[in-house]
Amino acid sequence: MPERGDTVVVGMSGGVDSTLSAMLLKERGCTVIGVTMSHWSGDGAGEGTRSAMRHAACYGPDEALDIAECRAFCKAQGITYYVVDVREAYDKEVLGYFRREYRSGRTPNPCVRCNEQVKFGALLDSVKQLGIDYDYFCTGHYASLVWLDGSPFPNSPTAVFIRAAEDKSKDQTYFLYRVPSSVLEKVRFPLAPYTKKQVREMAAGRKLFCADRSDSQDFVSDRYFDSLFQDKASIPGDISDLDGNVLGQHCGIEHYTVGQRRGLGVSSNSPLYVHSIDAAQNRVVLCENDDLLCKGLIADDWVWAGGYEPASAFHAKVKIRLSSLPVGATIRLVSSNKNYFGTAGETSKAWEIIFDTPQRAITPGQSAVIYKEDIIVGGGIISNGIHE
Repeated sequence: MPERGDTVVVGMSGGVDSTLSAMLLKERGCTVIGVTMSHWSGDGAGEGTRSAMRHAACYGPDEALDIAECRAFCKAQGITYYVVDVREAYDKEVLGYFRREYRSGRTPNPCVRCNEQVKFGALLDSVKQLGIDYDYFCTGHYASLVWLDGSPFPNSPTAVFIRAAEDKSKDQTYFLYRVPSSVLEKVRFPLAPYTKKQVREMAAGRKLFCADRSDSQDFVSDRYFDSLFQDKASIPGDISDLDGNVLGQHCGIEHYTVGQRRGLGVSSNSPLYVHSIDAAQNRVVLCENDDLLCKGLIADDWVWAGGYEPASAFHAKVKIRLSSLPVGATIRLVSSNKNYFGTAGETSKAWEIIFDTPQRAITPGQSAVIYKEDIIVGGGIISNGIHE
């Protein structure tokens, strides 16, 4: 935690986590400045009252209501408050990426992208442009930071590492792995030692308006998903099995992801799942459950904590999606000339990950994040699964 007298900027969303973070820092004697990102650029506005369905997604028209509630809280607590317009950066770095990945047959992770490019990037740049001088930037993420006496790899430099939160059921470090150590030097996570249950109890004890508010579950609600793709018409195509037999028609590959079972519109005697998406042929390929198992994967576009790349193969634990537990695997360098964020002419190394136990539904576009003893040492974007 920052010390009494420190000036802290708190990223506020209107949710219980960021609001309690601001309150705890104020009680500690810090000078607290609240900031909220304004990134919604669509039509429509919040209804003015919050329903049970509200706050179900990060991106949507309820942003105006969230801002009003944050402003009211900060005013009541004597906290200086700013709304920072990051729509241009968000549209380019998150929404553009989101469309591009889905249309290339991959499944994007907008939260990973937003943290790297916007929340810990464009937002902090805007705070500096406002002339705000601060000691630390704080958020309500369930994560912690550690400065290691001994680095995770031989000869690697001293750096700030992200460590899993106390509440493993709410751990959000998977979303943060691409934030550079240089940025993390001035970041703090006030909720690191607490569980979600404790956070809600502390918020209720302080009679905070958001104590019982549900957490955001998705990047964008189903209601607004299609609107993100209105710039181009969807292109229908074939749905086939692994042998190439046509089973039906899809409504556009952006509506599908590996492992998906519902909404396929195909009849079968046994459950079928999306095995892969062939963007070149505009085809969605289905399979039975056992065919989703992979012994490993290839990941590209890697980042390493402190910028240090391991010199040889090593064993660690790997997380392939937020909801999965880390599993043991061996990670080794292989060759690659691909760059999946679309920068022409760049080359990017790829690493092969072979699991101790086969894993289900490896999804291109998602992240493979590497942990050693709960500490993130690196991660990359999944290119493809390696099937048995």
